[in-house]
Amino acid sequence: MYSKKEKKKLMFDFWDIFKKRCAVHPDLQMKKKNFILHRTKIKGVALRFDIGRTDAKVILELQNHNEKYRLKAFEVLENYKVILENGFKNGLIWEFYYQRPESGQEVCRIYTKLKNVDLHRQNQWPDIYNFFIENMIKLEENFLVVRDILERELKDNF
Repeated sequence: MYSKKEKKKLMFDFWDIFKKRCAVHPDLQMKKKNFILHRTKIKGVALRFDIGRTDAKVILELQNHNEKYRLKAFEVLENYKVILENGFKNGLIWEFYYQRPESGQEVCRIYTKLKNVDLHRQNQWPDIYNFFIENMIKLEENFLVVRDILERELKDNF
């Protein structure tokens, strides 16, 4: 078991090495910013990475506090499911309701996950990094195809 300080260092090391890995990745070298993440241009819509003790996830998350707004965004994205899932062999996991354990915030999530990996097992980090990069590139590209449609639909309804 790790102490609080050790866990903080482990997380720092994980993300620091990931940042360095992204800097030399051929698909990311020419980009000003590696990934869009929270800069989606739509309030309450973000792309995220998540790593824990059992799996790693690449997530499109709808975080708006307005439930109607969040659910409308999820509905619009569901209409473009084929586009969002393009390139994902097993599709994506569509989670209509998820409550974040650390904050209690209610969100909708669309994601892919890599099972049976553990942040604490540093020998698995290269596999996790590859999963993160490959899947975030795909999810970002697919999201950008529908972003303007989503933005327009949300503006028309709110």
